[in-house]
Amino acid sequence: MKKIRLLTVLFSVIFILGLLGTTGALAADTIKIGEINTYSKLTNFTFPYRNGWQLALEEINAAGGVNGQALEVISRDDTGKPGTAVTVAEELVTKDKVALLMGSFFSHVGLAMTDFAKRNKVLYVAAEPLSDALVWAKGNRYTFRLRPSTYMQAAMLAEQAAKKPAKKWATIAPNYAYGKDAVKAFEKVLKKLRPDVEFVAEQWPALFKINAGSEIQALSAAKPDAVFNVTFGGDLAKFVREGKLRGFFKNTFVTSLLTGEPEYLDPLKGEAPEGWLVTGYPWYDIKTAAHDKFVKAYQKKYNDSPRTGSLVGYNVMMAVAAMLKKAGSTDTEKMVDAMEGLTFDSPVGPVTFRQIDHQSTMGAYVGYTALKDGKGIMVNWQYDDGKGFLPGDEAVKQLRQE
Repeated sequence: MKKIRLLTVLFSVIFILGLLGTTGALAADTIKIGEINTYSKLTNFTFPYRNGWQLALEEINAAGGVNGQALEVISRDDTGKPGTAVTVAEELVTKDKVALLMGSFFSHVGLAMTDFAKRNKVLYVAAEPLSDALVWAKGNRYTFRLRPSTYMQAAMLAEQAAKKPAKKWATIAPNYAYGKDAVKAFEKVLKKLRPDVEFVAEQWPALFKINAGSEIQALSAAKPDAVFNVTFGGDLAKFVREGKLRGFFKNTFVTSLLTGEPEYLDPLKGEAPEGWLVTGYPWYDIKTAAHDKFVKAYQKKYNDSPRTGSLVGYNVMMAVAAMLKKAGSTDTEKMVDAMEGLTFDSPVGPVTFRQIDHQSTMGAYVGYTALKDGKGIMVNWQYDDGKGFLPGDEAVKQLRQE
């Protein structure tokens, strides 16, 4: 009996150790990725963004993961504050032992993350922040950006705006990094294409604190032929309503960054502007096999239509997976080397991260706003490949101060 009890205990110990060993093996076969975004604000963008990367994550793991390892995303909210983002990033790296970081929405948060990545030598794949400084003035070895930058999208709009007869331009943009970069880029490209244009007024409302009536009044006083608008979210809605109320848009051509994105166009419903030149995402009208597959999978999983955030979230997760496959390691330096020049397939076609500045060539859709069935849509649009709207190597070397 003693021998039986001893053998029973021995087998139990062996069994428990076996379970522990299996658990350890499973943990070792999981690659942890830290994801940070502003989920407590701008939910109309960040929630679809989260849906996008979760869909991609599900597809990646269902297909066997990356090199036989499952991907696990540990997601945190940065509350839209740079300090919070850095604190959360520190915890993800030191406590949760993530291999890399991805995400962010606001430009000032993205720039704080860029600095964190440089100081701590942690790979950071910025999904959404649009500030040009992210990959140029503040760019570094450890930071990469997926979304087409402020300069790229402003240049796309300027190329089309230059074809219009308007000569006197005014601008309105939120008074922070993204807004300033957008106006600077648009003015630079438009003046290069049309030396005869002049900018007669500029307005800089505080982010999400716009006094639309005063802004419209100030712009009207300058009597511009056209306006370049960079407001978004609630500020955009107020700008549109006040401009319509005062008849400002009747004889003024408007070029507007991001306004064609469902996140910002859909909430306007029947108040959506008509005839504005915009960047956006006409998901309902894109007819390619890769995009159709993405839309159907998204609709099946969420019973909802995709938005720009959905596409960005999906693409950033696919980019990270492609990088990990190429690197064959979670060593930071090897991952960074793999990111430089990386090309991956996306619903909008192949996307490459440039080696010289770590900006991806993901493009944007450019077209005009219209109303259909009481809802704003994009018409007469085209997809502009990002690689055609990026400065050359010599210009980047001057812009980048690493």
